[in-house]
Amino acid sequence: MFRILFHTPEIPGNTGNAIRLAAITGAELHLVEPLGFDFSDAKLRRAGLDYHDLAVVTVHPNIEAAWEALQPERVFAFTSDGEVSYTDIAYRPGDVLMFGPESVGLPDDLKRDPHVTSRVRLPMLPSLRSLNLANAASIAVYEAWRQQGFTGAQL
Repeated sequence: MFRILFHTPEIPGNTGNAIRLAAITGAELHLVEPLGFDFSDAKLRRAGLDYHDLAVVTVHPNIEAAWEALQPERVFAFTSDGEVSYTDIAYRPGDVLMFGPESVGLPDDLKRDPHVTSRVRLPMLPSLRSLNLANAASIAVYEAWRQQGFTGAQL
């Protein structure tokens, strides 16, 4: 399945929603520290509800540790300055869908990291800054999963 990577997420509710997303789609969720919350945060637990035990969630101390653990073939960095639309990618199982922190997005050095295959954008109306992190991840994961025929889903 697909792997979602949140680089230094800040808002517990977004990560809680991503835990639920990972559980219901079979995706893995990888979080790179520092996190803007801890796992006892009530907002994180409320958003993830009882999905924590059903999701594969891994916390990495830094991006280098994440790369070592993931050994990714392809990494798609979702960013407002992406050069390719999320719908123009032929996703494959094992792809990493990477997102930055809510306040600033992915840092420039990470967008240019040699692991990054492409910088990807989600369409938005002009002059608007960004889409909610959990919503952006949901859009990307569902497109990738749709392309795989919703493998494993009860349709």
